[in-house]
Amino acid sequence: MAGIYIHIPFCKTRCIYCDFYSTTRSEIKDRYLSALCKELQSRKSYLGNEPVETIYFGGGTPSQLSRQDFEKIFSTIKKEFNLEQCSEITLEANPDDLSPEYIKELSSLPFNRISIGIQTFNEQTLRLLKRRHTAEQAIRAVKECRLAGFQNISIDLMYGLPGETAESWEADLNQAISLNVEHISAYHLIYEEGTPLYKMLLKHKVEEADEESSVDFFALMIDRLIQAGFQHYEISNFCMPDKYSRHNSSYWTGKKYLGCGPSAHSFDGSTRQWNISSLDQYIDGIEKGILAVEIEKLSITTRYNDFVITSLRTMWGLPLNRLKEEFGIELKQYCLDNAKAYLDTGKLELRNNTLFLSKGGIFISDGIMSDLLWVED
Repeated sequence: MAGIYIHIPFCKTRCIYCDFYSTTRSEIKDRYLSALCKELQSRKSYLGNEPVETIYFGGGTPSQLSRQDFEKIFSTIKKEFNLEQCSEITLEANPDDLSPEYIKELSSLPFNRISIGIQTFNEQTLRLLKRRHTAEQAIRAVKECRLAGFQNISIDLMYGLPGETAESWEADLNQAISLNVEHISAYHLIYEEGTPLYKMLLKHKVEEADEESSVDFFALMIDRLIQAGFQHYEISNFCMPDKYSRHNSSYWTGKKYLGCGPSAHSFDGSTRQWNISSLDQYIDGIEKGILAVEIEKLSITTRYNDFVITSLRTMWGLPLNRLKEEFGIELKQYCLDNAKAYLDTGKLELRNNTLFLSKGGIFISDGIMSDLLWVED
């Protein structure tokens, strides 16, 4: 089973914190869509004829596309890939794009999961971040998606925002919980170099959340969402039972995936490759029959390190039997030797021959995973 990621790079405006590859040049959308469909056609063998289980439209802002745009992409995918076992097709969307008319169009397409980028319900912070929607629009978008028949709705939140307090973060969590969505992703704000927000930080126009506050925000989020019935199935992701993101989980469980569009990444089990982060160069390359791409052949130790980082961050944990089968007894023993100190202190747990982060271990997960990695001499 495998996944397909479709990158839609178009945004109406850029958020001041975002460093994902995107553009506001919507005038070349049609040319881009033609190139995207050609890439899908030319790379149909990449997944080794494995059935496609999930499709994910990310961005950028995929909800900038029309129904006709999506129909063109879906027509190509259906021709080139085996979708008989495809169970999840996700669209990332901005709340202000989700008018009742647009949602109705989406409901006529194969999408069965909507991921809405809300970030916060605080009006002042939304304006600071240059988000195009209001809190009211975000709440209404979720409700309209439900009325249109979508039974798998996810929302994105951010914490550690400028001026945020425990009270304002809890208010965001309470509002999110009240929407009765199936899935919540919540990420700490990162001040990425080169973004307008980073420049504001350098000029002391905003302040970064301190480490103690960040830990408190994270702890509050875990407690409130678990109390509300969510499963904490990945460090930044929570779901109602069996409503985890199957597409994103494929990244964490080592499944193959094909990424199409500028800056999109792919993985076939032994190599990773990523398309160039330039819309013009991407389109030019496709039109000339030469995909602008970089490829990395993964060594056994690189694959081991990836396995540790991706599996340990989930509720499914790091299965030692699979580690031994794929990487050998030496790396299994290396992992256990380095895990011992954390097992002794209760930061890691060993159950059914699988390593798991404990509740306390989640707060220092980066350090734990770092200590389990193989470092080349």
